[in-house]
Amino acid sequence: MRHLALVYLLSLQLLAGTALCQEVVEVFSSVESCDIAIAGDVGNCTLRADMYFQGRELQSKSISVDGPGTWILSWGVSDPREGSYQVCASLLIDQDVVSSRCHDFSYGGRVPVRFDVRDFLADSRGMHLSMLATDPTIVDIYYMLIQGEKALYISRDKGVRIGGGRIVSDLQWVWPQILEDGEAYSGRVKIVELNHGQTRAFMNSFVAKEDARITETYEDEMGASATVLGDSRVPFQGSLLFELSQNGSIMASIEKSTPILLAGDDETVEISWNQTLSPGIYRLRVQLLGRDRAVQDLRESIIEAEPIAREVQSEDASPEKSPSLPAVLAVSLVLASWAALRPKKRS
Repeated sequence: MRHLALVYLLSLQLLAGTALCQEVVEVFSSVESCDIAIAGDVGNCTLRADMYFQGRELQSKSISVDGPGTWILSWGVSDPREGSYQVCASLLIDQDVVSSRCHDFSYGGRVPVRFDVRDFLADSRGMHLSMLATDPTIVDIYYMLIQGEKALYISRDKGVRIGGGRIVSDLQWVWPQILEDGEAYSGRVKIVELNHGQTRAFMNSFVAKEDARITETYEDEMGASATVLGDSRVPFQGSLLFELSQNGSIMASIEKSTPILLAGDDETVEISWNQTLSPGIYRLRVQLLGRDRAVQDLRESIIEAEPIAREVQSEDASPEKSPSLPAVLAVSLVLASWAALRPKKRS
């Protein structure tokens, strides 16, 4: 009996430990979307989120989760009413709730706004944010990269100072991950003003695409070059096409692959003509082509090739030669002998 009691006690402890292994850690929501952080062994759980308006259920959404992390759900409230809302997130195993947490917020009404987000954009490079505050304030900013309904990466910038008055704070944040070309992602930013407990979130979707641009070109009678700057977290694998023409006729067409570029990387590609250009006026067209051969950028310029100046030397003219060392020694010896043989004056 004692043995059975111990087994029963251990079973209860294991069940209790299992229950504690699944947890809803944090919930934040607005009328547009919500993010829910869960932890533990949640691979066999269902995550459910319910939105209530003044105690009445408005929407309910459920998703199967494959592990811990932060999950994002979008609400479809087309015409939100002013008032108090509540969002509750629950983890379920076989319809049994093992963990739950709620978040209350208000929509509309006269609430003093400590900061205002004037502009927000998420794209293949990262997130771009313009903020304005009535008075200088300090905020924490969460940057989230989302694929499907799960955050692939979350970064937190602590203690970001936002200037007051009419000073606009422009913030740029580049994705740390390499993105896949053609894949759909979402970017979400959450700004938390700790002193007054105000939190705002913004999110938009985008399709990742490679991107780059030409920042500088150089050309002369010998050849040309172009500097390319990557502008996306999708690796850019393209080429530069140099087309040289004169009076509408193509004189040379040279294509050269660019190095693989990510946002912020730049490389210079150089080419040379088959021979030095003859005197005249030429037109150079440089195209930056992507993997799909689409034109990413274009530069055009003029090359004015001038005649090469050469020094012409007459056949009759001969360079002056400096006296050789033996000749100098011979002259010195003659002068010395002449001085020795010359009769001395008597005083």
